[in-house]
Amino acid sequence: MNHAAPVSPVDRAGLRQRIDTALAGFLAGQRTWLTAVDEALVPVAEAIEAFVLGGGKRLRPAFAYWGFRGAGGGDADQVVTALAALEFVQASALIHDDLMDRSDTRRGEPAVHRRFAARHRGAGWGGDADGFGDAAAILLGDLCLVWSDELLHSAGLDPRVVARARPVFDEMRTEVTVGQYLDVLTQVTGDTSVERAGKVARYKSAKYTVERPLLLGAALADAPAHVRAAYSAYGLPLGEAFQLRDDVLGVFGDPAQTGKPAGDDLREGKRTYLVAAAVAASDDAGRALLLGRLGDPELDADGVARLREVITSTGALARTEERIAALTETALAALSAVDLETEARQALVDLAIAATRRTD
Repeated sequence: MNHAAPVSPVDRAGLRQRIDTALAGFLAGQRTWLTAVDEALVPVAEAIEAFVLGGGKRLRPAFAYWGFRGAGGGDADQVVTALAALEFVQASALIHDDLMDRSDTRRGEPAVHRRFAARHRGAGWGGDADGFGDAAAILLGDLCLVWSDELLHSAGLDPRVVARARPVFDEMRTEVTVGQYLDVLTQVTGDTSVERAGKVARYKSAKYTVERPLLLGAALADAPAHVRAAYSAYGLPLGEAFQLRDDVLGVFGDPAQTGKPAGDDLREGKRTYLVAAAVAASDDAGRALLLGRLGDPELDADGVARLREVITSTGALARTEERIAALTETALAALSAVDLETEARQALVDLAIAATRRTD
């Protein structure tokens, strides 16, 4: 099996362009609806358009699409449109996540709550600008979640096909929401165990990034039980590896690539596997430094460098990289054990490489 990915699996079958076209068409209709309600909603439409169309890897609809094709589903624009709904789930999660983390930027642009706070200040409105920005972000995130459901059921698929997929879609959205809560809870309780970090990663990101999109595609294709089982065996470890890569980039990533300030996860106090591994392996001085500065919003470049040194010197970074590699191989082994359509199998292999070796 070829592990190289010379052409992005998200671009095969014109997938990225088709996803973007579906999203743009849907958002144009939503803008018309919003504008008819009140012209004051135009900035809401603009903000969601900028967020959804201005970036994103499109990995989730890609996993779903190739999961659908791998299970014998035939290519159709209605399927691509339905699976583009996953981008609204992602947008909702990110808008809310940035608010909860008090992040200033996303993909190099102001986070939604910052964008609306700036709008408040620029207009000279009454009340608290940051409070307005927070409220706007909550509502826009909620709106994206509502629209994810609307796009799924308005894509033009047979309602019986949509009904078959809906339980997967619903459970995925529940999982990512409770995962977000567990993440917030873990930050305030200070739980730095590897076990807790793993559970948060699994529910906040891993399952809804790979496993659930695959199972959504499988449900649309009416895949047999053994294919669904193989997708879970591939998707769960790969989703965890994806999140571990995210954790590494949150501490060591290049801001020019990630679109977020260097060391942002450290300022936000993220209790990730990377941090948990460092705490477990540190001496008393290193542990005191980590726990004392983790979650400090005033952490400067020197402080980030010192925490990075602890994480590196304890072997936590190397341990995390080894785990990413091992989880990826486990996922690929599970994929090789099931009979799938050839092009889809290769696309899923390439998606695994793209998801775990990315730099943004």
